[in-house]
Amino acid sequence: MSISRRLFLRNTALAGALLSIKSNAMAKATERTGIKEAFKNDFRIGTAISTSTLMKNDTRMQALIAREFNAITPENCMKWEPLRAHDKDWNWTAADKFVEFGEQHKMYIVGHNLVWHSQVPEEVFKNESGGTISKEALTAKMQDHITTLAGRYKGRIQAWDVVNEAVDDDGSWRKSPWHNIMGEDFIAKAFNMAHEVDPKAHLIYNDYNSESPIKRNFIVGMIKNFKKQGVPIHGVGMQEHLSIDGPGVDEIEKTLIALAEAGVRAHITELDIDVLPSVWNLPTAEVSTRFDYKPERDPYIKGLPKDIEEKLAKRYEDIFKIYLKHRDKIERVTFWGSADNETWLNDFPIKGRTNYPLLFDRNLEPKPAYFRVLDLKK
Repeated sequence: MSISRRLFLRNTALAGALLSIKSNAMAKATERTGIKEAFKNDFRIGTAISTSTLMKNDTRMQALIAREFNAITPENCMKWEPLRAHDKDWNWTAADKFVEFGEQHKMYIVGHNLVWHSQVPEEVFKNESGGTISKEALTAKMQDHITTLAGRYKGRIQAWDVVNEAVDDDGSWRKSPWHNIMGEDFIAKAFNMAHEVDPKAHLIYNDYNSESPIKRNFIVGMIKNFKKQGVPIHGVGMQEHLSIDGPGVDEIEKTLIALAEAGVRAHITELDIDVLPSVWNLPTAEVSTRFDYKPERDPYIKGLPKDIEEKLAKRYEDIFKIYLKHRDKIERVTFWGSADNETWLNDFPIKGRTNYPLLFDRNLEPKPAYFRVLDLKK
């Protein structure tokens, strides 16, 4: 081998080593500043905080959240039942801690949620005799709840999920107690009430399966109708509880475009990617859905195989490419949880499974999907 050839190979190897060192240094720097920094000129990057993280003062998880994210949503502590197990008894401890954490770290704080059919005590919909409450009485209860909750954090919470999951997958109104008692205008009333309490808050309608054409069309029609009525609805939350195999990013893109054309901001509110075998024919995030545990439905107890890890990373990459393409339409991208050890998908729709839907593993370390997403910003 000639001297020049040896020099060329030596220099190439040296350049490769330097490049590797530089890449590692960049990765370490990003780890320290967080994914929020990489996307700071595109949209906010958020996460849902569990009540356990707040109440047990989980300092490792809290440090991860503070480093990686600049928007937060309470996973459960502001829902009616955890906050107010009985009509007149309010427990503000966890909710106060949540808001204080966001303020301490100068985050975009989202309240979740004001009106939902789930995690509401049955007595809310009953009169004193145990029968179904009247429309007028339930409207008064809604007013009291929104006024008290949104009023307590007025000026401190930047956005509210006002109404959650009021549309069924078949493109019709969900026949919830709110709908059955108050009629479909309960949604407009909730938004008007929230706006009266905090006129500066960004108000959101939040739902899952918004990528489904039937459901998307219904939601967009609802938004346009509300806009004509002057209902103060500013954003729509696309929950994005996705599977590793679908839906296709083209349907996500269509929803982003349709929402922008309807005049509202898109919020990706509850992003996660289920890697486990599906046990139903259609994707859903209806929390009442349950299936029996079987070993074949929980195949990755000992860890995620490399091919599935790569498939998850590629799925996140493809999704974030669409988000970046439509960055002008998106207010934030929020993951439903920060790390795999606390994801709700470990127990939904089958209790006790081992799932891997987020960017951080059970040891709070970044996964290949994390770096694949960051690579989009290089």
